[in-house]
Amino acid sequence: MIRVALAVRPSRRASAGMRAYANALRERVPRAAPDVDLVAVDAPLAALPFALRAARAGLVHLPYLEAPPFVPRPYVAMVHDVIHLRFPELFARTTAAYWRFHAIPLYRGAARVLVSDPRVAEDCVTYLGVARERIRVVPLGYDETIVEATPFRAPRPYVLYAGNQKPHKGLATLYAAWAALPDDVALDLVVTGPEDAALRARYARGRGELIFTGELGTARLAERYRGALAYVQPSLIEGFGLPALEAAVCGTPVLATRESVPAIVAPYAGVFSAGDAGALTALLLAVARDPERARARAAEGAAALRAYTWDRFAASTAAVYREVLCP
Repeated sequence: MIRVALAVRPSRRASAGMRAYANALRERVPRAAPDVDLVAVDAPLAALPFALRAARAGLVHLPYLEAPPFVPRPYVAMVHDVIHLRFPELFARTTAAYWRFHAIPLYRGAARVLVSDPRVAEDCVTYLGVARERIRVVPLGYDETIVEATPFRAPRPYVLYAGNQKPHKGLATLYAAWAALPDDVALDLVVTGPEDAALRARYARGRGELIFTGELGTARLAERYRGALAYVQPSLIEGFGLPALEAAVCGTPVLATRESVPAIVAPYAGVFSAGDAGALTALLLAVARDPERARARAAEGAAALRAYTWDRFAASTAAVYREVLCP
């Protein structure tokens, strides 16, 4: 039996994807890897080093970006993305300082750095100076219940975006691409998050509506995935892009930027370059004109991608623990 301490308390900056990652570890590792005694350490950042030592574990797992100094060694650390280094103009100068003086040394000191996609592995080499041989790619997973959801019934066909509305998500490209569709195409655009009347007025279409759903729980989001004509991920960059996997396993066509589509989803997705609204309009039009063809390709992807469950993710993560502790 190996004992691993998992720092489970999220910071206020933790995204939905980061929280899903930590929750999946906490819930799935015990059943996917019975030889791992995973101890959830829920302590504020200032007290975390002491709480981790008190857990008397052979290994520490840091699932979030924020971590205190003096973390007990050995430890493994998750890098969800390096967007703060690739697009520093989108963030405060204090963020750059945090990465330079704390985060980068933290990752360089890890026994293994975990990432969820090969492109993040390359970014870790380029931007963090982590040796490639210490990086392990473990794709994220999905909750198996979403594939059984009843498709949402809408008055018109719709395409869906699920996520926050931060600048790096590329929503301006999505709005412009959808608004540029020909007038004869009846297609709504559904976006999670709060109502924005100004955006609704700016991007009005004759045969389509921009709809904001508010925040959706897992069950309601699954219904939206399954009812959508396509799922769109227009981000400048994603560490993984969990909604793209979730939509794909539901059999929904995925349209995503090359910079954001998960490598495991890419063979089955329609891809375009970040910021290229014209290319996205063409993809949306193709799906709207021939939805059956798009669904056929998506069905092929769903069959292949359903192997990527959270249990598989947990088992693969546990294998990294054993690699560190039982070389």
